[in-house]
Amino acid sequence: MRIAMIGHKYVPSREGGIEVVVENLATHMVEKGHEVTLFNRRRKEYKKISEYKGCKIENIFTVNKKSLDAIVYAFFATLKARKMAKKGKFDVLHFHAEGPCFFLNLLSRKKNRNYKIVVTIHGLDWQRGKWGGFATKILKKAEKRIAKYADEIIVLSKNNKTYFRDMYNRNVKFIPNGVDKPTLVPAQIINDKYQLTKNSYILFLARIVPEKGLHYLIDAWKLVKEQINNTDKKLVIAGDQSHSSEYFSNLMDKIKDDDSIITTGHVEGQELAELFSNAYLYVLPSDIEGMPMSLLEAISYGNVCLVSDIPENTEVINEDCFVFKHGDVDRLRHQIKKIINLNLTTHENMVVPYSWDDVVEQTIEIYKE
Repeated sequence: MRIAMIGHKYVPSREGGIEVVVENLATHMVEKGHEVTLFNRRRKEYKKISEYKGCKIENIFTVNKKSLDAIVYAFFATLKARKMAKKGKFDVLHFHAEGPCFFLNLLSRKKNRNYKIVVTIHGLDWQRGKWGGFATKILKKAEKRIAKYADEIIVLSKNNKTYFRDMYNRNVKFIPNGVDKPTLVPAQIINDKYQLTKNSYILFLARIVPEKGLHYLIDAWKLVKEQINNTDKKLVIAGDQSHSSEYFSNLMDKIKDDDSIITTGHVEGQELAELFSNAYLYVLPSDIEGMPMSLLEAISYGNVCLVSDIPENTEVINEDCFVFKHGDVDRLRHQIKKIINLNLTTHENMVVPYSWDDVVEQTIEIYKE
């Protein structure tokens, strides 16, 4: 099949979960003999490429301004996809996330087109705290257009499946994100850079935006450090801001004099693998999720995980994981303190909840329906 992937920022990249999902879907589809074109954003910080691991690349115009980047990209990506699809170059236009679907109404009506529109919902984007009032209205409008114009809708959680059924009377397909089984690696780069060793730290790895709940974790960690005097464990915050500069700055000010907290910024490659491979505990205290890629990866590395009790997290976790009531700093503190005192054995139960091969097969079946 000939497939276009639209909605991500840039591949290859780990800027967010969507980029990880699009890259893995696309490259695994190419391995199975399909033709995939990725609609990358053309921005000054991104290297302009025409091919990646067998995938074709279309570099789509946008503006280098966070408030306009996504909507400008969505407009030009939709027009480009429509033009190419009308010429018979695509069988499927696969949009990712709600925002890029704002212009779905510009695509041909179903009876007049020779291609299929598929949308993957990576979470209800209008709920995310990083967006202002106008952006929230745009996202809600995009969601309505998805319900109206998409031939098939894929969701990453059963909670979102229920939402689309109740809100729009749409039957949607649940296909989780996948993950490949990793290889555990010793702490080398992270030891040189941050003096981190195996089981010496608690890991938060996600974009630093309000809905990920890092502010809860920082408050809980400070309480834990007051109550446990005999631990030399660190809190490692791995990730960068995204449309949340004020939130990010406030958090950095809050931790700037705390030598028990290490910030790494964006990580990938060997350093990322080392952080997952050697953490004592992975924590995801989010208020809102789609299906968190970093949690899937943490479980695949055999991490003990502590997550908020939102359905999108609890649907993923296994018996080696702990939960706390989302937004409850005291319960988060209690769980971290308890887990530190348990002196757990980590990284022995490496589990792949869903493989990319299975995810790709299910997605291709939806394309063909």
